[in-house]
Amino acid sequence: MTIELSIVPEVGNRGSVTKVDRAAYLGNLLKLRRTTDLSWLNTLRDQAYAIAQEMAIPSTRDEDWRFTDLSQLVSFNWQPAAIDQPLKACDSLVVAEAKTRLVFMNGVYQPQRSKVTDLPDGIFVGDLSQLSAPHLEQISTYLGKQAGAEEVFTALNTASLTDVAVVWVSRNAAIADPIHLVFLSRTDGQPTFSQPRCLVIAEPGSALTLVEEFASADKHAPYFSNAVTELYVADNAQVNHTRIQWESQTAFHIGKTAVSQGRDSRYACNAIHFGAGLSRHNFEVTQLGEQADTQLMGLTLLDSDRTADTHSLIAFSKPYGTATQINKCIADDKSHGIFNGRIYVPKLAQQTDASQLSRNLLMSPKARIDTKPQLEIVADNVKCAHGATVSQLEDEEVFYLQSRGIGEEDARKLLKFAFANEIIEKIPVESLRTTLMDTVRSQSQAE
Repeated sequence: MTIELSIVPEVGNRGSVTKVDRAAYLGNLLKLRRTTDLSWLNTLRDQAYAIAQEMAIPSTRDEDWRFTDLSQLVSFNWQPAAIDQPLKACDSLVVAEAKTRLVFMNGVYQPQRSKVTDLPDGIFVGDLSQLSAPHLEQISTYLGKQAGAEEVFTALNTASLTDVAVVWVSRNAAIADPIHLVFLSRTDGQPTFSQPRCLVIAEPGSALTLVEEFASADKHAPYFSNAVTELYVADNAQVNHTRIQWESQTAFHIGKTAVSQGRDSRYACNAIHFGAGLSRHNFEVTQLGEQADTQLMGLTLLDSDRTADTHSLIAFSKPYGTATQINKCIADDKSHGIFNGRIYVPKLAQQTDASQLSRNLLMSPKARIDTKPQLEIVADNVKCAHGATVSQLEDEEVFYLQSRGIGEEDARKLLKFAFANEIIEKIPVESLRTTLMDTVRSQSQAE
């Protein structure tokens, strides 16, 4: 790994400095971690700390980061986010169907702002400190054990673990109402750094719907949110997951979603990215059992000079697996959208059926899209396909709507909404679909 020349002894220092020793910078971020009294958690943290100490903040010289420049992120002197901040305003969603709502502020559970009522037997929703003794004994076999745990930002998060949002659905248990997890970031006027963590365990035969939200509680200062979510979808389990990121436009958001699936499991995710000045979502799904099914839908809306990067991996390991991925990005102004989607099919994964599509819409001549759908197939009896398109609005489509009495500007807004709505309409929570549709409409009207 190439390390840039060290000129700055402390974490990021704005000014005339143009290069930062990114290994030293990461080391200083590691020093910001708080202590914990749980011995088993300290063991996990120390292991991740040792891994992270050998690494550095990525640069555009790293292949996986060549389109995403973190120079602005490493120019800040990040400080630990306050554990408890007064909540004066919040852009959080209202999910009417969700009777259970956990709120975390700067990565720390806020019981006074949360609501947990009428949970069916066999279902736990809470933070790490509320786990029952049996679950507490088992959690060390799950937390931090997903594939990709040694990735630099994942290791940084694990090394600093103090609190975790936990959703645990026991064998054959099911909950009809969605569970809403809210991760808020709030600053005290200076650049702050927080690391939310989430663990979802769906035991064999279980079913749940999860809404995971990352939002800002203020817009007064830059902040950096480094989030990790681990999901275990066991044999015959079903998880429908909606991940919404609409952080402040001054925010840096780096997120990891790591999923493992057992035999005959079903996992579906709608990942919606509306916020942050610079964001990156690493999505990694591993099918560990036969006949597992994965559905990944993504939508990113960009304007101004914002950058959003989605990197995904769907890895098969057994026969008869299926997967469908559709990722869409709408880029306006001088924004930059990035997608790198990889599907890996080894020799053991015969009879795999997988498809991947990256569709992108440029609303401005100065906007930019970099997309790379990628198939790696070793098996010889599979059905796999991928494709990518980057285009502007078709003049014929605009003209068709104009011929029906719709003005040109309204026609363009309508087409933009239709492009985005194909993803939003797949979200299974009605109130959430309505809110997101209204958000897309309002952004179109603001042009």
